[in-house]
Amino acid sequence: MSLPIPPEEVVALLRWYADMGVDTAISDEPVDRFAESAVPARPVAVAVRPAEAPRPAASPRLASPAAALLTATPDTVELAAREQARSARTLDELREILDRFEGCALKATASRLVFADGAPDADIMFIGEAPGRDEDIQGKPFVGRSGQLLDRMLAAIGLDRTRTYIANVVPWRPPGNRDPTPQETTICRPFIERQIELVDPKILVCLGARSAQALLGVTDGILKLRGRWLEHEIGGRRIQAMATLHPAYLLRQPVQKRLAWRDFRAIRAALEQP
Repeated sequence: MSLPIPPEEVVALLRWYADMGVDTAISDEPVDRFAESAVPARPVAVAVRPAEAPRPAASPRLASPAAALLTATPDTVELAAREQARSARTLDELREILDRFEGCALKATASRLVFADGAPDADIMFIGEAPGRDEDIQGKPFVGRSGQLLDRMLAAIGLDRTRTYIANVVPWRPPGNRDPTPQETTICRPFIERQIELVDPKILVCLGARSAQALLGVTDGILKLRGRWLEHEIGGRRIQAMATLHPAYLLRQPVQKRLAWRDFRAIRAALEQP
C-alpha cells in the first residue's frame, strides 16, 4: 500500500508543472504516446504521373562584367582598372567609370563614392589615403575633424577649397576605418593617377605616409619623408611633390603641427614661384 503524498509535495509538483508550461489537464487517465506511434500508418495511395520527356539542358549564363571582375585574379583586375582609367578623357568621365567599376570589394561596403572636392583647375592637389566615416556620409574628402583642421591649415597660407583640389588614393571607405590593403590600393591607384593627370597640378601634396608610398614610390616613414621636395612623373611631365603629416595624425600629436607649418610655408613659397 502506497503512502499518501504530503500536500506540500503535491503543491511543489504542481508549481514545477506550471513553471514548465503545463497548465492544462487533458484527461484523467494517462495516455501512452509511444504505443500510439508504434501502430503502422495506413498506406496512402499516390497517383503516378506518366513519364515526362527529359527537359533540355539550360544553356550556361555568361557572367556579367561585374561578376567577372569580382572573380578575376588581382592582376586581371588591376589591368582592367588601368584600361578603364586610361579611357577617361575628363574628370566627369572618370567619376562615371569609378561609379560603374566593380573590381574593388570596398565599393560593396561603402555608402558612396568619395571622388574629390575643390577646383579641377587648381595649381595644387592634396591626396590622402582613404575616406573616413564623415566622408562616406557626405561623399566628399576631408570633411570630418581632420578635414576641418586641413581647412585651417590651408587658410593659414591663404588657400581654401576653391583654389585647391582634394582627393584620396582609395575612393571608398574601408569598413571600420581600417587601412586599405595593399591589393585594394593597387587596384585603385590607376584611377587616382589618371585623376592627377587630368587635373594637371603644379604641386602635388601627399597627406600621410601611405599616400606618399602609393604614389611616389617611397618606403620611408612620414617623419623622414615630410618636407622634402620629390618629383612625380605622370603623363610625360614631372610634378613637384611633397609629403606632409596627415591632419588626423596632427590631431593625435598636436606637438607636430610645427613641422606641418614648415611644410605648408614651403608649399606656399613654391606656389608663388613662376
